[in-house]
Amino acid sequence: MAKKSKASRRAARNTASPSAVARPVTAPAPKPATVSASRRPFEREFNPDYAPVIKDLKRIGTLAGTFFVLLIVLSFFLK
Repeated sequence: MAKKSKASRRAARNTASPSAVARPVTAPAPKPATVSASRRPFEREFNPDYAPVIKDLKRIGTLAGTFFVLLIVLSFFLK
């Protein structure tokens, strides 16, 4: 089996396949405006509560700051 040259590989790579041919893109038809009355009454809005996440992030920030200050203080004493 003969080795392929760089030129033949480049030529094969540059040929357009049928799936790569550019096709015009059509915009989907606009959806009709929906009224909130058409929604089911038992559906609720997604409204997550991030209070525990914020509490954890504050705690992580406090610990990171404390350790950073501790490392700086120890660097002066442990030279």
